[in-house]
Amino acid sequence: MPPGIMSSPVSAILEAPIPAPLSLDQAIDKFFSPIATAISDAVFWAIPLPGGNEFPLILAWLLAAGVFFTIYLGFQQLRPASIRHSSHVVRGHFSRHTDPGDVTSFQALATELSGTVGLGNIAGVAIAIATGGPGASFWIAVAGLVGMSVKMSEATLGVKFRVVNEDGTTSGGPMYYLRDGLASIDKPKLGRVLATLFAVCTAFGVIGAGNMFQSNQAAYQLAMFAGGKDSWIGTHMWVVGLVFAILVGVVIVGGASKIGAATSKIVPFMGILYVIMCLAVIGANITEVGDAFKAIWSGAFTGHGIAGGVLGVLIVGVQRAAFSNAAGVGTAGIAHSAVKTRRPAQEGFVAMWEPFIDSVVICTMTAITIIITGVYKDHDADGVQMTAHALKTVAPWFSSLLTLAVVLFAFSTMLSYSFYGKKAVGFLFGNSATAERIYNGIFLLLLVVGAATNMASILALADAMLFLMAVPNVIGMYFLARVVAREIKGHRERVDAGVIPQVPEDAQAGMIVANEATPEQLETADEEYALRAAAMDARSEELDLGHTAPDTERDYLDHLPEDHELFNTMDRDGKPLKD
Repeated sequence: MPPGIMSSPVSAILEAPIPAPLSLDQAIDKFFSPIATAISDAVFWAIPLPGGNEFPLILAWLLAAGVFFTIYLGFQQLRPASIRHSSHVVRGHFSRHTDPGDVTSFQALATELSGTVGLGNIAGVAIAIATGGPGASFWIAVAGLVGMSVKMSEATLGVKFRVVNEDGTTSGGPMYYLRDGLASIDKPKLGRVLATLFAVCTAFGVIGAGNMFQSNQAAYQLAMFAGGKDSWIGTHMWVVGLVFAILVGVVIVGGASKIGAATSKIVPFMGILYVIMCLAVIGANITEVGDAFKAIWSGAFTGHGIAGGVLGVLIVGVQRAAFSNAAGVGTAGIAHSAVKTRRPAQEGFVAMWEPFIDSVVICTMTAITIIITGVYKDHDADGVQMTAHALKTVAPWFSSLLTLAVVLFAFSTMLSYSFYGKKAVGFLFGNSATAERIYNGIFLLLLVVGAATNMASILALADAMLFLMAVPNVIGMYFLARVVAREIKGHRERVDAGVIPQVPEDAQAGMIVANEATPEQLETADEEYALRAAAMDARSEELDLGHTAPDTERDYLDHLPEDHELFNTMDRDGKPLKD
C-alpha cells in the first residue's frame, strides 16, 4: 500500500485502537455526571467573602433558620424548665400507651440520631480541625445549639399535621405539614408544590447519603481492617453490601416500630462505646485538656488553621455542623411524626436534643481527643484515620472498636433513612403499600451496588438533593412559625401551670419499647382523651393562660358522640350554645 494512504485521515481512523467498552458503573457515572455537576453546583453555590473564603448559600440558609427560630421561640432550648420537661417527655411520662402512633419518644430520638451521628462525627470533625484548626470545633458546637430550635420546630409540625391511617399507623413529616399546614393558612398551592419538591428530593437523596455512601464507607473500613484493598473483603466488597441488605431488610419489614426498636438499642450502645474510647484518651492526657480548651477558644476568634482567618474557621465549623446534625433538612419531622402522643409540642422538646448530642457532645469529644493527641497536624491522614490514630495512642485495639463503631453507625443510618425514603414515596403515591415495597426493594439492592462500586456522580447528586430538601422545608417553616410558637409556648404554659400532668405510670407509653394497649383500652381512648382535654381546657380558661394551646382549638370534640353531655353547653366548634 502506498505510503500516502497509510498517512491519510481515513486510514488513521480505521487503524486506531477500538476503545474498551465502559463498565456499568462507568457508563452510569458518565450519564449522570453533567446532571449531577449542574445540580450540585447550584445547591452548593458559594458566596465570595473577604480573605478568599467562600460560604455555600445553603449553609447560610440553614444557619439563618437556626438563629431565627432560636430568637422567635424565646431560646426555649436553653431554658432550665424546658430541659427538665424534655427529660420527662423522653422517658414517656407525658404520653399514654393508647395515644396514636407507632414508637416512643425515645425511639424517635434514637431513629433521628442514628441518621445524623456517624462518619460526620468521626471523620468530619477531624477534617474540620485539620482545615480550620482547633477553633472549628467551637463553631460546630455553636451551630449545634442554634440548630436545636429548628429540630424542635420540625418535630412539632411533624406531629401536628400528621395523618393517622386506618390501621393505626401514622404518616407525617415536611410533606404533610407543607401541604396541610400551608393550606390551613390559605396557601394550598404553594404547600402542594413545596411538599412534592421535598418528597422527590427525599426519595432520591436518602438513596445516596443514607444508603450507597454508608454501605460503601462501611465496606471500605472493613476492608482496611482486614488487610487493605487486596484482602478478601477488599476484593469482595459486594458481599458486605449483601450482608447489610439482608440485615436491613429483616428490620424494615417490621415498619417504624421495628426500626425504632432496633435504633433504640444500637444508638445508645455505639454512642456510649465511642464516648468511652474518647474519655479513655482524654483521661490518659488529662493534663492537656485545659490547653485543648484554650486552643479551641483562641482558635475560634483568631483562626490558626489553613482555612484563612476567623471567618474561614467559622465557615468550616458551620459547614461540618450542617453536614452532621442536618437541622433544617426535615428528617426530624418524619421521625417524630410516628410517636405515640396527642400533643405536638412534646416532640419538639425531645427533638431539640438531637443537634446537642450530635454537634455539641459527640463532636466536642472527638475534637478534644484529636487536639490533645496532636494528630490533626498530620494533613496526610484522612478523617477516620486521624481519629483512629488518636484512639490508638491509648490502646492499639481501640482502632478495632472504631471500625465496629463505624459499621454500627452506618447500619443504623441505613435503617432510619430507609424509613424516611419510604414515607416520601408513600406520600407521592397516595400511601400505596406496593410503591413502598418496591422502594424498599430498590433501597436494599442499592446497598449491594453501593458497597461494590464508586459512582461518584450519583453520590454527588444525592448529596445535593439531600440538602435541597432544606429549601422547601425551611420556606414552609417560616410561614408556619406562628403555629410553632403557639404550640411550644402554649404547651410550656400549661405544663408550668400544672394543667398538663404526668400520665399515671401504668398508662405511660414507655421508653425503650412502646407498651401495648388492649383493644378495649384503644376503643375508649379517644373519648377518654376528649374528656380529659375538655377538663384541661376549662382549667386553662380559669387560669387565663395567654397562649392558645393545641387542645383549646377544640379539635378533641371530634372524638365525642353526638349525644354527649358536653354538647348541652357547646357546639362542635366549642362555641357556647345560645340560651
